[in-house]
This record gives sequence, C-alpha cells and structure tokens, in this order.
Amino acid sequence: MTQISAEDKLDYVKSKIGEYPNFPKEGILFRDIFGALTDPKACVYLRDLLVQYIRQNQPEVEVIVGLDSRGFLFNLLLATELGVGCAPIRKKGKLAGEVVSVEYQLEYGSDSFELQRQAIQPGQKVVIVDDLLATGGSLLAASELIRKVGGVVLESLVVMELAGLEGRKKLDCKVHSLIKY
Repeated sequence: MTQISAEDKLDYVKSKIGEYPNFPKEGILFRDIFGALTDPKACVYLRDLLVQYIRQNQPEVEVIVGLDSRGFLFNLLLATELGVGCAPIRKKGKLAGEVVSVEYQLEYGSDSFELQRQAIQPGQKVVIVDDLLATGGSLLAASELIRKVGGVVLESLVVMELAGLEGRKKLDCKVHSLIKY
C-alpha cells in the first residue's frame, strides 16, 4: 500500500475547492469548501491533514472550538479523532443557557458571537477551527470569547486563507492555514 504524502493530500484537497467568480457580489472570487467536502477522498485527506497538524503542533489541546457555521464541519470530527472536547461559537441567540457575547466588525456592519459559559473551563487549552480566514474579525472575536471564560487560545487553524486581505495581522494568537490564496 502506497503512503500518500501530506503535500499530495493537500494538492488533492485544493483541487476540489470550488471557485465562483462574482459571488456573492461582483468582483469577488468565492472559494467554496463544499466542493472538497462532497469528495470522499478529499474529506479523508482534509481530516488527516488537520489532525496531523494539531497532534504535531498542539498536543496539549483540550477543546476544539468551531465557528458558526462551517467550523462546525470540523470541530466535532477533530475532537473525536483527538479524544478531546468540542464547543461551538454561534451567532447571537442560537445557544441556550448562560452565554458570553462579543460584537465584531464585518466589512459592512457588525455581528455578534456567543459561547456558552460552561463550554470551556478556566485554564483549558483551546484550538479554534474554521474553514476560512479572510479579514480576521470572526477569529479575533472567537479568541476574545474564549478568553472571557478563562480559556487559553493555543492557535487558530483554518483550511483556507485569503492572504491579500491581511486578516492574520489582526489576530492575537498563532494562526495556521493549510491553503493560502
């Protein structure tokens, strides 16, 4: 049985990411993770790459946090593979119980994220996962929420990064992206 290299796995995943010009508006080239997720081999490779990265770089992680909504596609999977907990960060009004909130800026306006207060215990080590790093607002808000409940943000891990938008510069934690555009 031939071993597939991480580079070959990444190239395969990248080849399956859809590109949609002028979506959601004129002048934007939308990179769509769902193209990769509909391909069984790309799903396995993506899981392998994410799990391998965390095992090698953040072995002390205790909670994987996924961001609303595409981060949810990864956080349970990664938490299960790594044997750790997982927690969601959701848009305002979607979580029951006691929540902490943070407002963050979008390109055109603002939005709010929430986290259940008991989802992360003080001192727990967290990796944030999402599909995309663009302007950095949502990942920065997630870091702030995790720190509000006493969690320790080890890193943010994304599948894709739109490097030209320089979202990485806004973040206050280590960031790793599998694919940079």
